[in-house]
Amino acid sequence: MAGLGRVRGHEPRMAHAIRPAQEGAELLGVRHILGHEQRLERALRLAADRVQIRLLEDAPHVRKLRQAQHRARLTRGNPARLLPFRHGGAVATTPLEMPAEDRDLGFGTRVLQRTDARFLNRDGSFNVVRENQSFLRSLNLYHEMLNAPLWVFYAVIFSTYVLVNLLFAAAYLLCGPGALHGSTAVTPGERYLEAFFFSVQTLATIGYGRLSPEGSAANSLVAIEALVGLLGVAFATGLSFARFSRPLAHILYSERAVIAPYRGITGFMFRIINERRNQLIEVKARVTLSRMVNENGRRIRKFEPLSLERSTVLFFPLHWTLVHPIDEKSPLYGATAEGLREAKAEFMILLTGTDETFSQTVHSRSSYLAEEVTVGARFKDMLVERGDGRPRVDMRRFHELESV
Repeated sequence: MAGLGRVRGHEPRMAHAIRPAQEGAELLGVRHILGHEQRLERALRLAADRVQIRLLEDAPHVRKLRQAQHRARLTRGNPARLLPFRHGGAVATTPLEMPAEDRDLGFGTRVLQRTDARFLNRDGSFNVVRENQSFLRSLNLYHEMLNAPLWVFYAVIFSTYVLVNLLFAAAYLLCGPGALHGSTAVTPGERYLEAFFFSVQTLATIGYGRLSPEGSAANSLVAIEALVGLLGVAFATGLSFARFSRPLAHILYSERAVIAPYRGITGFMFRIINERRNQLIEVKARVTLSRMVNENGRRIRKFEPLSLERSTVLFFPLHWTLVHPIDEKSPLYGATAEGLREAKAEFMILLTGTDETFSQTVHSRSSYLAEEVTVGARFKDMLVERGDGRPRVDMRRFHELESV
């Protein structure tokens, strides 16, 4: 891309030309910089932060460019970078690595710089607590019931059922002694128990015929309770169906990750397996390293994606050991166990795949802290041979390690 000519009046055009450099384009022929430093500064601010400008070190406008870059940094934070470039004195742009703040996973850089706690729990939930928020605004009963453990779900359903009948039983007693025709109860306890079971029959629209409401008040309560029963059954049925029909990824992660020898170097490894009998296809994995680093005299948290030996598998019938090779390009190159702990390192994992039964995308999350990484160990082999020749996986060995 060449021939931009003078800078004056063409800052947006220059910025527009710089941006494609993120994809590997080059910008040549930027001339006549002297006297237009402020306009160049504006062009640098308009351009993406991920662009660096390379220029001949002995060009006459280098000093002016660096001054413009410095002023742009003060106002923009991360303008285009200027580096030496031996290419006939021309100015060219090349991609610059995405800044750490642009790789923020959603926790926010300000929060991440102030906390040493893990951000992603082992069960995949986010370790975030909201304070001073209205309970009613944050309450989503449908969402809470869908995501509650199964025993909590049925405990809430049963408790609500009993509570509603207790309230309606008390309401029937308040209607007077003759509100329930056919009652044979004598003591107050017997009358309340009889009213409770009458409420159960009314709520479920059963009605055996021995007891019947008498008077306008009792009949009004029966009408209201019948409506509550119909809505309650529909609500409970819908929740139950939604819970059982929603596909979930039940992925088991190894208790510890390891750093072990791998093809002449070392590798960061962890192991996963599908706990259910359903089949997952096209499973993809992404691993991100979060750690504290010293940059420009400040201690900040940075996110760095870790490349995997294999990030996708078409089929997932067995276990899968994910490996990040620790070579010269790896953020873990030269790192030690003590260094990872001091850097408050956390390895965050996101798995996505397709549930074959429902043909829907499912996902799973987890993370490992530096304290949960064992150096100098590897996973035991889980495959067991039997006489029939079928592959067998011994789940008892899933978390077991052995020294190397």
